Amino acid sequence: MENRNSFSRNGNELTHKRLLNAPRELVWDVWTQPEHIKEWWGPNGFTITNKKMEVEAGKQWDFMMHGFGQDWDNKVEYLEVVKPSLLTYRHGNEDDSISFMVFITFDVAEENKTLLTMRSVFKSAEILDELNRNVNAIESGKQTLDKLERYVDAQFMIRKQLKTTNMSRVSTYLNFSNNTEKAFNFYKTVFGGEFSGMGVQRFGDFPAPEGAPALAEADKKLILHIELSILGGHILMGTDAPESMGFAVNFGNNMHIMLEPYTRAETKKLYDALSAGGKVTMELQDMFWGAYYGSVTDQFGVQWMFNCYEKAN
Repeated sequence: MENRNSFSRNGNELTHKRLLNAPRELVWDVWTQPEHIKEWWGPNGFTITNKKMEVEAGKQWDFMMHGFGQDWDNKVEYLEVVKPSLLTYRHGNEDDSISFMVFITFDVAEENKTLLTMRSVFKSAEILDELNRNVNAIESGKQTLDKLERYVDAQFMIRKQLKTTNMSRVSTYLNFSNNTEKAFNFYKTVFGGEFSGMGVQRFGDFPAPEGAPALAEADKKLILHIELSILGGHILMGTDAPESMGFAVNFGNNMHIMLEPYTRAETKKLYDALSAGGKVTMELQDMFWGAYYGSVTDQFGVQWMFNCYEKAN
């Protein structure tokens, strides 16, 4: 694929291209869902707090950017939204001299890959030069897309569920901050037995997606997936979610109930029922690891994941 990770400038325009190792629908979700975008948006050293995000034409995304001890209000106004292929928006108020237009296309590339093209158009080349001098605008844009790429790679690798049978089952899925192995060795002393499924799987056991940043040696030793049968056949699953890969584990996002129905129809039925009055965190869709996958937070704040291996008709 040509033009992978390319950057160019033409007067008052900047164009970034990235070939991302995830299907287009998933990249779209990472860019348009507040739960995802807060994990990667902004250059190195910056974080954001979402105030409001409504990805519809005529509506906007308001957020606060934090970095180096300061806070900055930001506003994005969506002008054109065509899911999952096109976003057009204005960053900043229209009458502000430093506001600029952004045109993003999400194109299907190779199998399960997406070519992202982001074109930013400033009001003049001089304004772009001034922004670059004052806030390092060009390098900041590159760093933001670097973080996007790392997040996409980590997010969908870490969710890859390796299941040895197609039997329906319910499990509890736990996220840890780099101490999954210690936790599961403790649970093993409590419940007995051996680690099931395909045993202890580490990030370093699997080849990194093409073009992904190399994993640090410490990250290679972290747990990608582990399973332990506890009481009554219930399965406890776990994974490490390291900050170096774009994650932040806290009480509230550290545990899901994982449902693995036998059929797609049953998966959809349960998904619709549990999301009623709650919040969809990921639409049901076919994932690159072969599962029909989605997630919701129900009306009581309980988090559910759905993973079905029945093939589509």
